[in-house]
Amino acid sequence: MARDTKPLNRRDVLKATGVAGLAGLAGCTGGGGGDGDGNGGGDGEDYPSLGNYPIEGDTATFGFNVPQSGPYASEGEDELRAYQLAVKHLNEGGGWVDSQFDDLSGDGVVGYTIDYVDGDTATDADQARQSASGMIQRDNAIMISGGSSSAVAIAVQGLCQNEKVMFMACLTHSNDTTGKDCVRYSFREMFNAYMTGQALAPVVKEAYGEGLKFYQLYADYSWGQTQQASMNQFMTDVAGWEQVESVATPLGTTDYSTYLSEAQSSGADVLILNHYGLDGANSIQQAVDAGINEDMEIIVPLYNRPMAEAAGGAIENVYGTLAWDSQIDNAPSKEFTEAFQSEYDRVPSGPAQVAYAQTLQYAAAVERAGTFYPPEVIKQLEDYEYDNIGMGSEVMRGCDHQAQRDVPVVKGLPGSEQESGKYYEIVNITSRDDLGYACDAGPAAECELGSYE
Repeated sequence: MARDTKPLNRRDVLKATGVAGLAGLAGCTGGGGGDGDGNGGGDGEDYPSLGNYPIEGDTATFGFNVPQSGPYASEGEDELRAYQLAVKHLNEGGGWVDSQFDDLSGDGVVGYTIDYVDGDTATDADQARQSASGMIQRDNAIMISGGSSSAVAIAVQGLCQNEKVMFMACLTHSNDTTGKDCVRYSFREMFNAYMTGQALAPVVKEAYGEGLKFYQLYADYSWGQTQQASMNQFMTDVAGWEQVESVATPLGTTDYSTYLSEAQSSGADVLILNHYGLDGANSIQQAVDAGINEDMEIIVPLYNRPMAEAAGGAIENVYGTLAWDSQIDNAPSKEFTEAFQSEYDRVPSGPAQVAYAQTLQYAAAVERAGTFYPPEVIKQLEDYEYDNIGMGSEVMRGCDHQAQRDVPVVKGLPGSEQESGKYYEIVNITSRDDLGYACDAGPAAECELGSYE
């Protein structure tokens, strides 16, 4: 694993100094977390062994599996910063632990100190699965979180279901994550491609009018495939547009010139670039360099700050959606931005906000359950209602483990108006009441969650 070639993290240092062994001894004698019998949870309830439960010792380990190399590495770096901040706040207080999560104390979780290990997915499903497997088998991680690719998230959540270790999905936008590939042991805060189509279609219809023709390029894996399908559905049904062509591009493409030339000569009025991360920055920059924005409107359905920062002025007047932004004016958003800036001297991205939120949501569910025993934690998250992470009133739906939430629609700013942390203006925050689908409709119609045990 890539982790083995990296500098030692805090867990490695503890092992090297023997502190982890002392912690384990304390747990065996009834000290620290748990009930002294290894039943992990501090409530004395008897639950059977399952996955990495019960926890030995008084330290619970989380596994953070993010892209630290590859086309989504910038997103992964910000996710990892947020995960580390969440662990710090769980153990020491601060941020939302003090202000937004009444279930959390800032003194660990149900009596356990929280530690973490991290790995590099390289935006590759096989490597991500191998990395997560090591965290589960070697490091005894009680929970895994991460991802910036839906192919990665789907692979890892399938592994976690089999291993009976919970997965708190971070950045995964494919309809399939909580659709046909959903599992009982995974939860997703991030909205999906279907909701992006619902949120964008009315906005671009008002901006550009009806009766337009559009051409799509899309990343050729689970996310891009479901993203282009959702854009086709809602641009056709809601905006009243007609798709001319939809063309797949390999993940990690660096030269889009041939694809863009074909789009430019297609006669379409709108070019939709279903690319993300460095791929998204490259494709839109190359489109603008080729002068396509002079003849066609451009839409990038899914944005984030690292991507916008890399693309610079090329995103001017380009519409899209994003997970969250520091410009959102409410108490949780301001508090997270301040805590993140204080720790790292930089403005947090949407992926960072999702990573931080998912970690605290899991920890709070453990506190409500009074145990790390996975089925009990899952039941605390299913149909749980919350309004404490900056995106208004939400519910983590029980039928497919998909958050029902608002979706911000943004438009890129000119390069002259961009500054650190501010690259687009929020033109609408589409209410969850205008989004989503019933449990027997849309992507959820194909979801079968599987067993608790």
